[in-house]
This record gives sequence, C-alpha cells and structure tokens, in this order.
Amino acid sequence: GREAVDAITSQVAAHLGCPHSEVFVSSTGVIGVPLPKDKAQAGLHAVFNAEPCSWEDATNTIGTTDTFAKGAVASAMVDGKRVELVGIIKGSGMIAPDMATMLGYIFTDAAIEPAFLQQLLSEANRKTFNCITVDSDTSTSDTILAFATGKAENAPLHSFDDAGADAFAAALHDVCRQLAHLVVRDGEGAQKFIEIEVTGAVSDDSAHRIGLAIANSPLVKTAIAGEDANWGRVVMAVGKAGEPADRDKLAIRFADKWVAQAGLAADSYDEAPVAEHLKGQEIRIGVDIGLGSGTATIWTCDLTHGYISINADYRS
Repeated sequence: GREAVDAITSQVAAHLGCPHSEVFVSSTGVIGVPLPKDKAQAGLHAVFNAEPCSWEDATNTIGTTDTFAKGAVASAMVDGKRVELVGIIKGSGMIAPDMATMLGYIFTDAAIEPAFLQQLLSEANRKTFNCITVDSDTSTSDTILAFATGKAENAPLHSFDDAGADAFAAALHDVCRQLAHLVVRDGEGAQKFIEIEVTGAVSDDSAHRIGLAIANSPLVKTAIAGEDANWGRVVMAVGKAGEPADRDKLAIRFADKWVAQAGLAADSYDEAPVAEHLKGQEIRIGVDIGLGSGTATIWTCDLTHGYISINADYRS
C-alpha cells in the first residue's frame, strides 16, 4: 500500500511540477485489498490528457455506493472582496463520527493562513461531520481536506481579528453542514432524515454522547423506518448512553409534540399527529435531560432492509 501511494503521488507531483509533499492522497475500498497501483497510474495518465471536468463530474467520480452527487457552495465578503467556497464529498455507508466514512474536499479562492484554515476546519468538522452517523461504523480512511488558492487577492486572514474572518468561518461551516447532511440523506437504504436535538444535559459533550446513543440505536432507527411512535426506545437509548440522566426529569418530543414529560407519558399526548409526522421524510426528535444546560444536535437516518441488501453483496 505504501509503495502504491508513493508511486501515485510521485506521478502526480511530476505532472504538476510540485513537491511530492504537496500531494495529498485519500482512498476507499475493501480493507485488506492492496491499492491497484497500475490501474491508478493508468487512470492518472488518462486524466492528465483529458479536458478539464466539472464539479459534478468530480463528485460522481469519487462516489462508491452513493446514489447521487454531493456538492455544496457558499460565499463570504472578506476585505471588500467576495470569496467563494465549493465542497464535494462521497459517503453513504460505514458512516460514524470521528469523522465518518467519507472523502470530502473543500476549495476556496480566499487568501488565508494555513494554521487559521486548519483551526476553522477543525471547529466546523466538530459541529458537522462529527455529528452524523448512518450505522455507527467508523472507517479507516475518512478524510476532509480544505485548500485555499488565494486567487481572490483579499488581505490574508490570520485570525478572527481580521475583517471578514467571521463571515468566512460561517461560510465554511455552512459548506461542511450541507455536505454532512447530504451524506446522511444518502445513507445506505435510508428513506428518512432524522435530526436529534438533545438539551438539558450536564455538558455539551454529554449531550453529544446521548444524541449518538439515540442515533445509533437499531431499535430507534427501525422504529422510525416503521413509522412507529414508540418513544420508549428513545428512553432506552438515553439510558444506555452511560451519561447522567434522571428518569423522572426526562422529556421527549417528536417534532413539536411532547410525548413524555417528567418521565411519564405527557398528559396532552395524542399519537395521531406524531404518527403523521413519522410518515414524512424529515423526522425531528427532541430529548430534554433536565439536568443542566448542555446541548447537541445529531443527524442520522432510518435503518431499512435496503442497508442489508447493499452491504450483503458489497464486494460484488
């Protein structure tokens, strides 16, 4: 594998006339199967002699079990100049935080110091890509790379003290959030996009772990797939998270309808509007722990037989 990567990066560096160290590699495939060096080198030779491609072409090229091209754009005003950000990503299964099984690439024409761009990317990653899960399985090769060309010729951004830094950070976060959501929406076999909002935890980190326990629960995900308003499964997931929680303070809602409050079925609970919400493709679950001010938002999808079908014959 190392030999194959060295051969590929050397070929790219020679063609572009750049140092070997400036070529970044990312890959996905069946674990344990050597990277096909000869096939990759032949592909690179063809690419170097081809016409420039579109963003959509590039996005489709990197897809594996993806069912659609995933891209996002945003812009910001920096130093009186409009800077653009474009992102493309692949990912559909084997998706779990830290970061997820995905390969993503973000490009901007802004002039920005590498250390500051890294800081902004790490923060955006923490609040977007590290908040999605399809199946709780984490890859060996997940990658997010950001590149800045400086073509916008703005005064280079060094820190948040620079004019336009906040706007650029917000645009970068927006691109990351859009891409993260697209990965979840294309989860293998997925039919529903689920947002889980946790409030009232003892800390943000605790809320994050509770949200992931809910999002990764096969019982919760199959209940959503079956459009079953079984809020007891959410209670179970909160309990298994291993985080501080009090049964008698727990409250749960689907969309804006509270189904449980103070650890009991809500007095006003009417299953009909909840069941109607679960028939849709955009599902919102809210959980209030009632112990503090910690919050987190996690995004996931339902679990259907389609996931089994895709992964049962993945290598074929």
